[in-house]
Amino acid sequence: MAAGTTPAVASDAMEATPTLDDPLGLGGPLTLEPVEPIDESDVAPESLAHRLRQPRTILSIVVPLAIIAFFLYLNRDRLSQVPSLILQANPALVLLAFIVFYLGFPLRGYRWARLLRQTGFGIQVKDSTEILYLSWFVNCVVPAKLGDVYRAYLLKMNSPASLSRTFGTVFIERILDIFAIAILGLAAGFFSFRDGMPPAIKAVFAVGIVTVIVLGVGMFTMRNFGLRILTRLPFPPRILELYERFEEGVFGAVGLRHLPMLAFVTGLIWLTEGLRLWIVVQALGFPDVHLGISGAIFVALIGSLLTAIPLSPAGLGFAQAGVIGVLTVAYKVPLPEATAITILDWVISVLSIIVLGAVLYVVSPMPRGVGKLKTTDTSEGAASPA
Repeated sequence: MAAGTTPAVASDAMEATPTLDDPLGLGGPLTLEPVEPIDESDVAPESLAHRLRQPRTILSIVVPLAIIAFFLYLNRDRLSQVPSLILQANPALVLLAFIVFYLGFPLRGYRWARLLRQTGFGIQVKDSTEILYLSWFVNCVVPAKLGDVYRAYLLKMNSPASLSRTFGTVFIERILDIFAIAILGLAAGFFSFRDGMPPAIKAVFAVGIVTVIVLGVGMFTMRNFGLRILTRLPFPPRILELYERFEEGVFGAVGLRHLPMLAFVTGLIWLTEGLRLWIVVQALGFPDVHLGISGAIFVALIGSLLTAIPLSPAGLGFAQAGVIGVLTVAYKVPLPEATAITILDWVISVLSIIVLGAVLYVVSPMPRGVGKLKTTDTSEGAASPA
């Protein structure tokens, strides 16, 4: 056990518990007992390769690619100029878009480290960023957002962290993201369409408002009645204990005193998404495309929301169709230009993660459980649950 581990976390790690199945099949069975260092010869990379060979994963990649290929074939005459449009992009601005996008990762790593620290378990930002990037890589190659599960799994493999509390921090981080996407998207869309809002965009606005309301009610119910409801159902005591730790991770990570900073960092993170797309549009330099920064933020947030569709890795096919649809329908961007914008943005935001993430997955000690994270006791500084 690392020096300075909190008593609460230590008890989670030392307690004999039933075995939980490894959620990704990337390293064998996972328990809530102390994690022993995994041999360097462990087959984690091969296990991921096994996951990629599963029929469900293959279908989740092949089917969207087939739909995309069919769309390209149907519009082959109109889209024949797309490669030349992409090749004419300004390399310096493309590099700037890449840098702006990757600035979001240390911000995300800082936010997650801060959430963990509020639950009494501190890790360095560089370690949280590395684990988070690996989880994004998994999200880009397998469906169902399994990278979020894998992130908690990696932290458990490399430290005495409580798995259920860690799931709680990942969950509340996603809730913060959804709130930010909805609120920033509504604000950007309202400003972008202030002169007239298409009916389709009005429907998107309605979905955003309903999402915020439902999330707010759901979090209130979970905070005040979640455990009470579960105790009235026929769940074994161990499940109730795991849920209680999960809830501690969710609400212990977001203290009222720290919520403004978390909201500020989350806003910065999602502004980098919109700024990336705006720079991509500027790099391509289309004279007939007038997409301001508010429009770019709105389109980028729509695309990010569609990546959450669990049917394909990183929303493959769905996100691209959504971005092209918003650009062509709401902003009257010609189909070739909209397709070029979408493809170049995808190369930066998804393909680069697949390429660089594969390299990091091979060289990083985290997937093999030998990361030896430096952990600290932060229980005294943890804020009261919101």
